[in-house]
Amino acid sequence: MMGPAHSLSGAAAWLGIGAAAAAFDHPMPWPVLVVGALICAGAALAPDLDHKAATISRAFGPVSRWLCEIVDKLSYAVYKATRSTADPRRSGGHRTLTHTWVWAVLIGGGCSVAAVTGGRWAVLAILFVHLVLAVEGLLWRAARMSSDVLVWLLGATSAWILAGVLDQPGNGSDWLFTQPGQEYLWLGLPIVLGALVHDIGDALTVSGCPILWPIPVGRKRWYPIGPPKGMRFRAGSWVELKVLMPVFMLLGGVGGASALGVF
Repeated sequence: MMGPAHSLSGAAAWLGIGAAAAAFDHPMPWPVLVVGALICAGAALAPDLDHKAATISRAFGPVSRWLCEIVDKLSYAVYKATRSTADPRRSGGHRTLTHTWVWAVLIGGGCSVAAVTGGRWAVLAILFVHLVLAVEGLLWRAARMSSDVLVWLLGATSAWILAGVLDQPGNGSDWLFTQPGQEYLWLGLPIVLGALVHDIGDALTVSGCPILWPIPVGRKRWYPIGPPKGMRFRAGSWVELKVLMPVFMLLGGVGGASALGVF
């Protein structure tokens, strides 16, 4: 899928988690719901860090372009080192390592550890990166028309304000994990969810997605999971733009309202 659909699906997924948490008598404070949805929207773009033409490659200027090149080469090296004889040969790393559950868990877990051990500045850095990506995905038309510096300033300002809100008693820095020293441990959850939602979205397209790696499926270790071919679509097609994106917006609205106790 394309960037806007990925971000919308990520936000909708976290709002759905918020609705489920409320249904099981562990509701999210509204800042957790909002911040989690934005982080998840940004994280839903991150697996394309292996593609130099993806939205994330432009989000942070030369730094993200350089990082994309490194991740692409790393992903390709892992693919070559672990492919079975039934897996096809390929010339790049797109839709390999970063499109697996292993990557999602490692990145989300790493961010949780960084948030707990790195203090406020680590939390701000995590928020900044994912809020910039959320702007690039959810407000992509405005982001394309604006300068990168304005988007970065919006991300930095929003990160500072939202971190301050979360730090207030009862606003959610200790949501889910309540022991002293576990503040912001939950930050990795929307990151894991966003990456997995991205992978599921890509699995719906014609190329499929090797989400289960390194678990083999048949004779392939990098098996491209997906529905029957007749149910797949091309990225950017009318199915994505006219059907899936409105569905994501509707589901996100329903999930958010349920999480906040509107109905």
